[in-house]
Amino acid sequence: MNKEELIKRTAVFAHRCVKLGISLPKSILGKHIQGQLIRCSTSVAANYRAAVLAQSDAAFTAKISIVLEEADESVFWMEFINEEKLIKYDRVEQLLIEANELKAIFYSIRKTMKMKKS
Repeated sequence: MNKEELIKRTAVFAHRCVKLGISLPKSILGKHIQGQLIRCSTSVAANYRAAVLAQSDAAFTAKISIVLEEADESVFWMEFINEEKLIKYDRVEQLLIEANELKAIFYSIRKTMKMKKS
């Protein structure tokens, strides 16, 4: 997967998470998770775009680390949604799979950059 495809993939992920967040119940918990999920998932897309424009390998690796952390936080909130049964699991399942795949991709990129540095 090239950087343009990954930019698009992370943007689609962010849009899907926003839609999921908006569909949460309007309770105190639902509104809290909505804000958290929207923040971290859109951060995945925004920070990956920033990483692509990084001026050095160190800056790229730092941004990728942020992307990885935000993808992991997205996973956390989706798992929390499932554990609290706020939305039927089948509405979250494919997005959770995508979040875990993105985590794996960004973990691999970061690992490769660290090996390149050594």
